[in-house]
Amino acid sequence: MSGVTEDFLLELRSEEIPARMQEKARADLAGLFESRLKALNLPFERIESYATPRRLALIVRGVAAMTAASSEERKGPRADAPAQAIEGFLRSTGLTREQLVERDDGKGGKVLFAVVDRPGIAAGSVLASAITHVITAFPWPKSMRWGEASSSTESLRWVRPLQGIIALLGDKLVPVEIAGVKSASVTVGHRFHHPGGITIGSAADYIEKLRLCHVIVDGAERRAIIAVGAKLAAQKAGLTLIEDDGLLYENAGLTEWPMPLLGRFDEAFLDVPPEVIQLTARVNQKYFVCRDSAGKLANAFVCVSNIDAADGGEKIVEGNQKVLAARLSDARFFYETDLKTRLEELTPKLEKIVFHEQLGTVADKVERVAKLAEWLASEGIVPNCDPKLARRAAELAKADLVTGMVGEFPELQGLMGGYYAAAQGEPAAVAEAVRDHYKPVGQGDDVPTAPVTVAVSLADKLDSITQFFAVDLKPSGSKDPFALRRSAIGVLALILDNELRFPLGKSINKDVLDFFADRLKVQQKEAGVRHDLIDAVFALGGEDDLVRLLARVKALQSFVTSEDGKNLLAGYKRAANILKKEEWAPGEVADNEIYEAEPAEAALREALDAAEPKAEAAVEAEDFEAAMAALATLRGPIDAFFESVTVVDPDEFKREMRLQLLGRIRDAVNNVADFSKIEG
Repeated sequence: MSGVTEDFLLELRSEEIPARMQEKARADLAGLFESRLKALNLPFERIESYATPRRLALIVRGVAAMTAASSEERKGPRADAPAQAIEGFLRSTGLTREQLVERDDGKGGKVLFAVVDRPGIAAGSVLASAITHVITAFPWPKSMRWGEASSSTESLRWVRPLQGIIALLGDKLVPVEIAGVKSASVTVGHRFHHPGGITIGSAADYIEKLRLCHVIVDGAERRAIIAVGAKLAAQKAGLTLIEDDGLLYENAGLTEWPMPLLGRFDEAFLDVPPEVIQLTARVNQKYFVCRDSAGKLANAFVCVSNIDAADGGEKIVEGNQKVLAARLSDARFFYETDLKTRLEELTPKLEKIVFHEQLGTVADKVERVAKLAEWLASEGIVPNCDPKLARRAAELAKADLVTGMVGEFPELQGLMGGYYAAAQGEPAAVAEAVRDHYKPVGQGDDVPTAPVTVAVSLADKLDSITQFFAVDLKPSGSKDPFALRRSAIGVLALILDNELRFPLGKSINKDVLDFFADRLKVQQKEAGVRHDLIDAVFALGGEDDLVRLLARVKALQSFVTSEDGKNLLAGYKRAANILKKEEWAPGEVADNEIYEAEPAEAALREALDAAEPKAEAAVEAEDFEAAMAALATLRGPIDAFFESVTVVDPDEFKREMRLQLLGRIRDAVNNVADFSKIEG
């Protein structure tokens, strides 16, 4: 980009922007502004964007002085066209007859053209237009109207009342007014440390002037300050910070001058489950927590202040300690109260909670899951699982939904049930199953391996999927309101990680089996398994043992990517195409003794005689690598057959014998997988 360029600064200052919205808003501001400048043909180098609790800002680097000049040409009527047609064209272009250009039409006549030259537009005007467009079109997830103008639905909406606009191109103000807010060169610093006005000279001094006034505009820098400061504060106390990216972003979104401070709480609260303490500190107070040298939760937290206090933050820490103590007292009350009631005494309350209007109550679901978990254990589908323990765990698994603690923190469902089950003396396998039966929650989550847990988790997820499918509430497109895709991924992980020999087809219908096939493709894609090979094995029909299916698929993938596999696939497809074209169907086998086969034909028949039983036996033994190896011996004889033998011979008997050979090739290969589904 040639010519003189300048940097442009835009700041949109408002009341506090919710922390959860800031990062997306920062990206949206940059994206919308970039799109608008490109649409208006104003050249620039790059855009940087920033967000703090009280402002969105961007700097557009290297803005050209003007848009590029342009010329638009419109073809009109012939020069000898009726006056009415020419006058209509003139009105549409805004030109006079003398301003039109005549050009030869190549046929001895003339055609009129309107050529409109548009000069470049000054950058300031383009930027003002872009500011107005971006502010009015901004995609806040939630926004509001305010002031006198708010009575009109046409008034400006912003996340919080808009208070100021800085718009500077170089050191010159870009005049713009939106909803009574006029652009200026003045902003404000930190709410407490520097509440007065700050005059910004240009984009060049914006970031550093605000830093001097206790505002760090770059969210990434604030996050780094919090991450390092919190870690050092914990280390200074001989502790290790439990890192939490979500908290990092949230605290950076709540502060313009972050100051991490370490505080303590009464050790007596450590009697409460550590997850409860961590969640209380995180959700209610936005605090980080720490571990001691033994790896256990310590009675310490790190809060992030927005003030650089003169006393080093002592009073701030003291205040936060009091607030957290009150929160932890509430949590301990819930915990101790819950412990007074056994889980089985809570289960009748589940009859009053609707699972789904078409599927009954949570109590109904619990009974279905208990029966299924018991069946999975008694049938040996989940090996080494006591059916009684599986039923008991399933019957208690949802009871914590009606406890005080889970009512306060729904995120703790299952986990608290596990604590309560252990406290009331349930077998360890039952308490563990109650605790972990929701796992795995999604891709990458821990997959249970304890037999009772596996049985209850599998039963819970299978029940949800089959029940919702039964009432035709299956996922559709991007909609999956009951998270059935996630449940299916969980089922697959449980089956495959634990190598469960579970014939799904005996327990679910075709629709659900197809649903699992689709999810299996998604799950295995990350492992590099080809979806067409999964289709090729599923297409055999009757293959519903996922462990066996995946073993077959992996052996198939290794085979079809080898030279033997590629050539056999090509030979198979050639054979299948000929059979299809000839509309051949198996008939009565001819007497080989009265038929003198060509050498390549005889060699192929001998190879098939040897390979077919070997491949079949290997498949039966689930040794799929051996099955592929048996098929690989056919590669040479098939190649030689197609090179020297005419399959569609004029002699009807010869043609039939050779088509039968091709049919045997197809059948031998399809005993391992439906090769017609394989790409390539």
